[in-house]
Amino acid sequence: MKRFYLAVLVGIMITSFSASHSAAEEKPTASASMGAFSKYIWRGYELSNDSVVIQPSLTVGYSGFTMNLWGNLDTDFDDRDPATPDKKEWNETDLTLEYARKFGPARVGVGYIYYALDGVDDSEELYLSTGLDVFLAPTLTIYREISHAPQWYVKLAIGHSFELGKGGMSLDLGASVSYNHSDDDDFTKENSTEKYRAFHDGNLSAGLKIPVGKYLVVNPVLAYSFPLSDTAKEHIEATSYSGDSDFLYGGVNVSLSF
Repeated sequence: MKRFYLAVLVGIMITSFSASHSAAEEKPTASASMGAFSKYIWRGYELSNDSVVIQPSLTVGYSGFTMNLWGNLDTDFDDRDPATPDKKEWNETDLTLEYARKFGPARVGVGYIYYALDGVDDSEELYLSTGLDVFLAPTLTIYREISHAPQWYVKLAIGHSFELGKGGMSLDLGASVSYNHSDDDDFTKENSTEKYRAFHDGNLSAGLKIPVGKYLVVNPVLAYSFPLSDTAKEHIEATSYSGDSDFLYGGVNVSLSF
């Protein structure tokens, strides 16, 4: 946790420095959101069990630098121990620091993520992301775990927004696929000593963007997560609460930006 707080402090210093350095060129941005969802799914993994999760987020940015704080509150956390009652639990806080620039239609970003987790070792990742401002907005992001479970996670995502009328409302559709390449001897395929290396998870999503006034947006969303290979299916089923590998989930996110 000391490293987490240090990363927060560094992020604040970087954002503050960039704000003071180019104040005449660009205005800082800030946004906050609160989401409530039927299930917590992360990279195909089921991280909640029959409970609503509340996920607040706070983002500040300036001159290409961005800092985000995100958290997860499980309203009925299942600790997999039948001897203890399920209860409300705040079990994750993530810090993301990023610097990004645009080069014509391309956007390139580099970042760092600290996952402060309850009950398991904290995690850290570096990532490189590149996207194109063209039809379907393809984005490729490469993540590298650098703390205790070295692995690569590569994600290719596309998406498109369809305007609905003149009030700023839109239908937002997205899809992604991923590949996971583990270098950790303890992260193996099910019933095998081979390192886990497989096409991992896919995700389809559909959401409505509903502006309310100038600064507020309501965003109901529905998503479907599924494995991309038999290896991934066996692995996800072995780690999930329900024993499933396909998950349909949804919720509502409310965001305020200025």
